[in-house]
Amino acid sequence: MAAPCVEHVAVRVRDFEAALAFFTDVMGMEDLKPGMELTGTVRNVIDFGAFVDIGVHQDGLVHISQVADKFIKHPSEVVSVGDVVKVVVLEVDEKKKRISLSMKQAK
Repeated sequence: MAAPCVEHVAVRVRDFEAALAFFTDVMGMEDLKPGMELTGTVRNVIDFGAFVDIGVHQDGLVHISQVADKFIKHPSEVVSVGDVVKVVVLEVDEKKKRISLSMKQAK
């Protein structure tokens, strides 16, 4: 069996570190409460915000107004797909399956 290349091992370490960042008591939307601070991974960046995977079955939305303290024209000025970010839960709507998040309120 051939030894894994350095790049392959580095990717596995990053995946493991990202998985550890998600290790919380939050298992589903019902566990989310406004004010909770979580770590997530940016999954998509769009004109009106960024979708962040916080470890539940539904990605949360960080609206463009909640991405940064300063004015930005597009969220891509601050975040990129794959970035690990800290977020605060603003609102959870289980009926509509929507999670509102803020990056600027996270410490």
